[in-house]
Amino acid sequence: MDAAELTALGDSLAVPSVVCLWIAVLLRAPAALRSPQQRGLWLAVATAAAAMTLNLPDVVAYAMRDPHYAHTVGLVRNLIGVLSAGTVVYFVAAAIRGRVLQLAARTGTVAWLTTLVVLDAESPAHGAHAIPPHGEPVPSLAYWLILISAHLIANTTCVSLCWRYSRRTESKGLAAGLRLFGLGTALAGLFWFVYLLKALFGSTWAMPAMPLMMNLHGLLRAAAILVPTLFVLRRTTADIATAWRLWPLWHDLVQAVPYVALTKPRAGRVVELLWPPVPRNLLVYRKVIETRDAILILGEYVAPGVPELARSHVTGHGIPEQRRTAAALACVLKEARQAKLAGRPGHPGEDTAWEPPAAMLTSAEGGDLDEEARFLVDVAQAYGSPSTTDFVPQRPDAAR
Repeated sequence: MDAAELTALGDSLAVPSVVCLWIAVLLRAPAALRSPQQRGLWLAVATAAAAMTLNLPDVVAYAMRDPHYAHTVGLVRNLIGVLSAGTVVYFVAAAIRGRVLQLAARTGTVAWLTTLVVLDAESPAHGAHAIPPHGEPVPSLAYWLILISAHLIANTTCVSLCWRYSRRTESKGLAAGLRLFGLGTALAGLFWFVYLLKALFGSTWAMPAMPLMMNLHGLLRAAAILVPTLFVLRRTTADIATAWRLWPLWHDLVQAVPYVALTKPRAGRVVELLWPPVPRNLLVYRKVIETRDAILILGEYVAPGVPELARSHVTGHGIPEQRRTAAALACVLKEARQAKLAGRPGHPGEDTAWEPPAAMLTSAEGGDLDEEARFLVDVAQAYGSPSTTDFVPQRPDAAR
């Protein structure tokens, strides 16, 4: 790939990167405004999005039509960029609870912004800010060195801290966010290092790669602040899938023991998921708790000998050993439910030789709710299978 193709590739990502940044900023705005820990990261990405918007080719082309606009757009873009760099350091300092670094970020940002405004004002009348191939930088070399140093110091600090603390945190979401943010910041640092080489030595060999570095930086930062949203989406999707699979078993058991349900069941499975009767993040929790309670109550209606017959039945059907406990429980529940609905008396407090599987009680005993949910999903799958439908044990009262 030659220089022209590399530049064209980078330019083609300009609009997508800015659009992704603004989408990420808007999606995360409600959570960021509520959480002081997320506010710094959100502001850093929002200011980066604003600076990159002012650097879009169409915006630059429009500004160049008038020297006054060109100067204003260039100055504002640079000031927002420095604000973004300072906010980046502040975000990382807040994440690691570094009060000294937070103070340094605030003080340094104010100093950099003030210095840039003063240097711009004291320079001779000028238009767009640039470092031309020949001649002095506009508005001055000092202006550009201050601007570049602000970005390099902030980006280097951010990359170092992101890398260090991404390896220490136990949160997968935070680690992923820090690594993506650090990688994007590293690309921004390379972008400004190339500018430094050009300002000091007139080196332009890496200039064709600059649009690609800056726009990939935007995409990575957008991805970084969307990590919590993606984790929530993944969890929500998993909860919906679990609730969907549990629903047939839960519905049949609640029909037999309706008083275990916290709220009245909806008309159907789709309605239940689209319009849950409890907060969506509690849907699987309620399904697991209510299913477990119904199973424990129906245990009083398990006839003697049925659990052993159920285990023999599932073994004879060639069900894999790791699923036999769930399949046997499904058969027991089928019989106990029928007994309850038929009005047969239960056996509360009596020894029926039936005990709930240990996997079903993990969360009740302070264990993992997800583990219990997975077991109950296996029971629900077995509950609707032909091996459970075929289970018809000979009842003692029918043999007489």
